[in-house]
Amino acid sequence: MDEIDRKILMQIQENAKQNTKEIASKVGLSVTPTYERIKKLEQRGIIASYVGVLDRTKIGKKLIAYCQVTLSKQQKKLADSFKREMLLLPDIMECHQVSGNFDYLLKIAVDDIAGFHEFINEKLSIINGIATIHTSFVLNSVKDSTAYNL
Repeated sequence: MDEIDRKILMQIQENAKQNTKEIASKVGLSVTPTYERIKKLEQRGIIASYVGVLDRTKIGKKLIAYCQVTLSKQQKKLADSFKREMLLLPDIMECHQVSGNFDYLLKIAVDDIAGFHEFINEKLSIINGIATIHTSFVLNSVKDSTAYNL
């Protein structure tokens, strides 16, 4: 991956709806080589998908919570089961296995505190093998980006 590829990727991250001609003019190439580079980036899996980033507050997801989850045992079977369960819960935006004082960090988006209460009581806390859940609520977002620095 060279500097032109990085510029193309930055343009796609900024606005994936740009057409190839627009991207080409911004990175200093003609349309055909730009198109070919984009296709190669897709084929190599560097561009995994094209998505729309929604304004969560406008769709009612006003509360973001981060839950630190510790499992009751450090067993592969339990961890695999937990991971499968995480994939089934659409309110969980992200699930990361982490090092440190807990095992997983979850990012949860819900409508409000009542929605979070329901999520915890009806969905998360009933999963087998969870020992503890510690939650922090987002009060204000200073930076909220989906773009990687290239």
